[in-house]
Amino acid sequence: MSGPEISVAIITKNEEDKILSCLESVKFAGQIVVVDSGSADDTVRIARDFGCDVFVEDWKGFGAQKQSAIDKCRNPWVLVLDADERIPSATESKIIGISGSGGLRGTAAGYSFPRKNFFQGRWIRHMGWWPDRVARFFQKGRGRMSDNAVHESVIIDGPVEILDCPIEHFTESDLGKILLKINQYSTLGAEQEFSKGRKCSVWEAAIRAELAFFQNYVVRLGFLDGRQGFTLSMTDAINKFSKYAKLSALNMEAKKRNDRSDNSHN
Repeated sequence: MSGPEISVAIITKNEEDKILSCLESVKFAGQIVVVDSGSADDTVRIARDFGCDVFVEDWKGFGAQKQSAIDKCRNPWVLVLDADERIPSATESKIIGISGSGGLRGTAAGYSFPRKNFFQGRWIRHMGWWPDRVARFFQKGRGRMSDNAVHESVIIDGPVEILDCPIEHFTESDLGKILLKINQYSTLGAEQEFSKGRKCSVWEAAIRAELAFFQNYVVRLGFLDGRQGFTLSMTDAINKFSKYAKLSALNMEAKKRNDRSDNSHN
């Protein structure tokens, strides 16, 4: 694959319905790296047929998995993208210009974009979903992923320039898949909080969920995003309750282990 001196880093698992559109949107890049964590569908075949550098690796957590993809990038500029994200043509032109291929080389260590999130066919403009700024494009060696198992982000060593052209994000719209993802993410989030020594009761989890819904739907004007805003406010509340209820369960299990250990020494 030849093109501008840009490498795109993508991680995948069972993304056959999304990956081709993602790859088509970054076909301008000189290299596309796909790190797959064991897809059971046609994701890997689609990526290989497209000309990507494909690697199949065990799952290491979101931050570490994306870092593995970044480490395999050869070009001096790196763009980190998810399989459900797209680069519009105006953003493509800006990225090519920054890389030097368009005659205008960028000098910042990295660049951030507003992310245009779509849910069930609607552009979500409230609840903090717009402009949802993310740093994703950086000089090789000056950007790395955070170590977070979930809600990972790119950390850039040096000045970050703010761009106005967006990344488009077509977030999961199937409610069944959303609930499965909530189960996965809330488990990772609870484990992360537990490792930091955080405490929570199931009653606190319920309060957090109620506050999350009120903040999203009322304070952050989610009601202006129609039924999609209501659904997102509700699923975020479910996510909050799941995460902190699971943290409560981890706290109780740890207390039981400690109590058994204390009793065995008496």
